[in-house]
Amino acid sequence: MATSLRLYLTCIRNTLEASLCLQNFPCQEVERHNKPEVEMKTSPELLLNSILICRNEAEKCLIETSINSLRISLKVKQADELENILTKKFLRFLSMRAEAFQVLRRKPVQVCVVSYE
Repeated sequence: MATSLRLYLTCIRNTLEASLCLQNFPCQEVERHNKPEVEMKTSPELLLNSILICRNEAEKCLIETSINSLRISLKVKQADELENILTKKFLRFLSMRAEAFQVLRRKPVQVCVVSYE
């Protein structure tokens, strides 16, 4: 079990290291505006391939990249009621402080539990 988790986390780390090669790219429609293309999706040529890394059906990591932004969405295992409650409390804690983090979306992507951008 520990080796599969280690391989899963190593795969996520290596993918993030490759995906974090971002550059400053202003919006093509409005001058002097930088908008995250992964969120706006105004120019399909600026979006790169999404990568879904699955350990099992309950644990997934979706990495969406574009030329100037990156979105990481996580789905964590919630096998029993205790894990479900802990996950909800943690997500509530994060969403209430989303402005302080400046990277957290309040509403995650459909597949996942929490999304960072």
